[in-house]
Amino acid sequence: MDGLDCLPPVNIGQGGLKTPWLVVGAGVVGLACALRLQAAGLKVVVLDREGVAAGASRGNAGALAFSDVLPLASPGILRQAPHWLLDPLGPLALRPGYLLPMLPWLWKFWRASQPAQVERSARAQAALLALSAQAWPVLLELAGASDQVRDGGNLHLYDNEASWRAALPGWQQRAGFGIGFEHLQGAEAIAAYQSGLAPQFRHATFVPQWQTVDDPLRLTRSLAQAFIARGGRLLRGEVRALASSAAGLSLQLADGGRLQAERLLLCAGAWSHRVAASLGERFPLETERGYNSTLPPGAFALQRQLTFCNHGFVVTPIASGVRVGGAVEFAGLEAAPNWARADALLAKAQRFLPDLNIAGGTRWMGCRPSLPDSLPVIGASPADARLFYAFGHGHLGLTQAAATAELALDWALQRRSRIELGAFAAARFF
Repeated sequence: MDGLDCLPPVNIGQGGLKTPWLVVGAGVVGLACALRLQAAGLKVVVLDREGVAAGASRGNAGALAFSDVLPLASPGILRQAPHWLLDPLGPLALRPGYLLPMLPWLWKFWRASQPAQVERSARAQAALLALSAQAWPVLLELAGASDQVRDGGNLHLYDNEASWRAALPGWQQRAGFGIGFEHLQGAEAIAAYQSGLAPQFRHATFVPQWQTVDDPLRLTRSLAQAFIARGGRLLRGEVRALASSAAGLSLQLADGGRLQAERLLLCAGAWSHRVAASLGERFPLETERGYNSTLPPGAFALQRQLTFCNHGFVVTPIASGVRVGGAVEFAGLEAAPNWARADALLAKAQRFLPDLNIAGGTRWMGCRPSLPDSLPVIGASPADARLFYAFGHGHLGLTQAAATAELALDWALQRRSRIELGAFAAARFF
């Protein structure tokens, strides 16, 4: 698989390249869509600005979080955010110089956090995640990667009884969507699911439906490998503009090349809004920058993924060791990483897991594409029905990739969508 993550530039010539189906974005969402369309007999080309899994798909926490139906935009987050923002290394950070550009997004986030909208978003999220739970086994089989997924569930851990009780209404909401869980009280009950925790953790909730992947980068590469093996083509190029005409959709690349497609899927993650803007469709997409450190094998006897709910990060067992990461930083796409955030998460993890060996880790930062109502854009462009949007999945890009691919296939084959797409429509922002 060497070279897939950093594709060599492909000279397509000034005359351009024409293809029936073009997917822009070689992350997990774009490759899932490409592979599903290809398996249905469509001839697909994938274009990415850097290569396979060059963005958030490379180093994320590796969760298939099918139970994570509650939107980030919610009254609970609004109550906690001011406290979190006081800590520059806490679960939520906004770089001072980025406050002004963030104001329109924050206003929309506040509006999306009102109870009626939260309920609508949760219903839509639940439907998308239920579809993804059904679709991932199919996608894994296509990719020859069924052995890369681990069962084991997720253990949500709370610092104290007050924070656990504050979370109970959210668990009741999940129960309304058919999500199973088990509340645990006392160190002994929690130790049956994960030993070695600090004694402060006496309240937890176990979610059995949650799964993890061995390595999100390996899984995304497996999708790419399967796509290529079936005759697919991967190109590298940075999109400067997207244009629509009677002949089709055309992309102008930074090197002067042109691509033209009869149908186009825009799955470029945190960069998607820049491409869409050239058609006059402006999305309030921001970048939730997440940090992590991956520790070598043997760093800790981790039995399953752990979520430290009061601190906004997770600890995940992956094939290459233990991954500690999460939290949110708003600073845009261009700002240099603040590695102190990754170090702060690692220090917290060591406090909460006293036997954790934090030596020899590798740090990473990725840009999650986030829309203010916590829902992705999935569906045809209002400007041109030949263009399909599939971006803005926030923390759930890996989880929702398989469902997004099924919905893209429904669109491509002009059949009725598997779920109602109104809540995900691009038009909600125009």
